[in-house]
Amino acid sequence: MNRKGPLAGRYSAAVALVVCSLVPFLVLAGALEPLLRLIGKDLHLSRGALELTTAMSDAGYAIGTVISVQLAQHLPQRRMLLVYVTMFVAAAVIAAWAPTRGLFIAAFVLEGLCTSLMLIAAVPPLVTGFGVDKVASTGVIMNLCIFGAVAAGPSVGAFAAAAKDWRVLLWIVAGIGLVAWIFALLTYEDVAAQDRGAPWDWAALALAAGGCTAAFFGAAELEIHKRATVLALVTLFAGLGAVIVLIVRQYRKKNPLMPVEQLATTFPIIGIVVALSASAAAFGLMDLSLTALERRDPAHVGLLFLPEVGAAVLTAGVFGAVFRTRLTPAYAVSGLVVLAVAAGVLTEVAAGGDARVATGAGLLGLGVGAAVSPGLFIAGFSLSSRQIQRVFALIELLRGVTAFLFGPVVVYLAGALAPEKSAGVADAVWICLAVCVAGVAAAVVLYGTGERGLQRPDLDRWQEEGEPAWDSPPLFGRLRAMRLSRKGRLVD
Repeated sequence: MNRKGPLAGRYSAAVALVVCSLVPFLVLAGALEPLLRLIGKDLHLSRGALELTTAMSDAGYAIGTVISVQLAQHLPQRRMLLVYVTMFVAAAVIAAWAPTRGLFIAAFVLEGLCTSLMLIAAVPPLVTGFGVDKVASTGVIMNLCIFGAVAAGPSVGAFAAAAKDWRVLLWIVAGIGLVAWIFALLTYEDVAAQDRGAPWDWAALALAAGGCTAAFFGAAELEIHKRATVLALVTLFAGLGAVIVLIVRQYRKKNPLMPVEQLATTFPIIGIVVALSASAAAFGLMDLSLTALERRDPAHVGLLFLPEVGAAVLTAGVFGAVFRTRLTPAYAVSGLVVLAVAAGVLTEVAAGGDARVATGAGLLGLGVGAAVSPGLFIAGFSLSSRQIQRVFALIELLRGVTAFLFGPVVVYLAGALAPEKSAGVADAVWICLAVCVAGVAAAVVLYGTGERGLQRPDLDRWQEEGEPAWDSPPLFGRLRAMRLSRKGRLVD
């Protein structure tokens, strides 16, 4: 018997489910920095303990992508989505109510894990389940959900800090989570597991869990102690090494959880490079800016970051306009360029005036909104629509590691590079700018050495026939062709 909720098959209801599932924690992740002092005072938690809690929550987000795609193979996806949303609501309620620090820490970490579980379970059906005409709208919604929410985080957190009440914000998060739970019931429809006969990839789960936990622990240790201890460096690099081993294993595996080998062509690699570079630089710039402005009035800081939210909304609209054109890769790279400009503006954020901070925040919103979501869809269009869940899982794993890990590391570097905060922040911002420039250069080189130019995505073929939306050329195909041609001439 195929059970269906009263709103099953309704696009608007599916959108509401995705928005209410993703937005709460992603806003909270960006909002937490201004609230650390208040939370620490109420729960008797040191700043170091709170930073470690945040790091483990971010690690949970990265780990959840791998867990979700593994469970989707063996268990009915919509039933699991109900489980994930229920867990999130319970965790959000406990975090908002928590009378003790232990309860708060456990609940907040669980919120991060459940958010990525919900993302991988809920978003792919929204992308592929409502016809070609809705794909562009879904791209805009994804942009607003993920990057609009992150952009809103600093302002939301600053306003909550000004009100001196962090629990209200967490109760709002729990309330929105409850709305997501209601929509999960209303849109429920039985969906069979993808492939019950597929083997369980316990090694992938272990590498993801161990690698992300160790890497985020090491980054938090750097930020907490303000120095490169042996424990911090060993765990950070060992964790990153485990994630690299995971990706290599997935590339070589015959039936992988994540299609690394299939994505190793020109367009998806460009999309991934752009998405990861933009995420790392944007989170680094946000963390550095909040660190530089931490002694200013929180409400004033919240106002200074509002242009970031408006810019993210604007770029989401522009993405909808270029979604079905050949310009999506160029649009994504342009986002990285704008992020580099934002970094240039924010080099003096510690000593700069309000106009500089607001301008930098606006450019930050423009850049990250134009780069990350388009990069994700570039990779998704390069494979069959049936693999979109696995593509999203891979990219969100990598993006979670790069974005959430880069922030604490670059904040540590700001303190290590110079004795004065303003000089250290300026030096660290230049690192973010270098990441943007490197990402642009890599994308240009990859495109220039490919065998084909920009292509308009054939969404009908992608959506209805399950074929890639375009033909992505092999990596460095033009160089290989030139080499073969040269060898042929030498033989002749």
